[in-house]
Amino acid sequence: MCGHCCQGEGGIVLTDKDMARLAEHLGISPKALVERFAVTRGGKLHLTCGDDGFCVFFDQGCGVHPGRPDICRAWPYFRGNLVDETSWEMVQDYCPGVNPAAGHAEFVRQGKLYLRSEGLLRYDPDTSPNALLSDD
Repeated sequence: MCGHCCQGEGGIVLTDKDMARLAEHLGISPKALVERFAVTRGGKLHLTCGDDGFCVFFDQGCGVHPGRPDICRAWPYFRGNLVDETSWEMVQDYCPGVNPAAGHAEFVRQGKLYLRSEGLLRYDPDTSPNALLSDD
């Protein structure tokens, strides 16, 4: 795991499911998780970043990998990368997990299979991070 996607204030939005899973993994209550590791921006809870700009749980790798949020589980198969070939082309330079030789259509096929198999596709924009929303 390179960690490129674990940095920046882009925002790891926490759903109730994410908070429960992450809190259980850390052995703390969801309330304690929010108090220690989350901030509210735009009406949604986000994981905080450390002074280095990385996710608070990143230290030469994900420190909470089994309990990580769905948005982290879904990368690089975000909606933008699936529906917009230009976005997919840009992410190739950023994410070593993307195989440019496979082509965008194959990336989309693999992404949708993965997201479905992991139960990560979302259909409700009121309760889901936009990056996981699906039109189909």
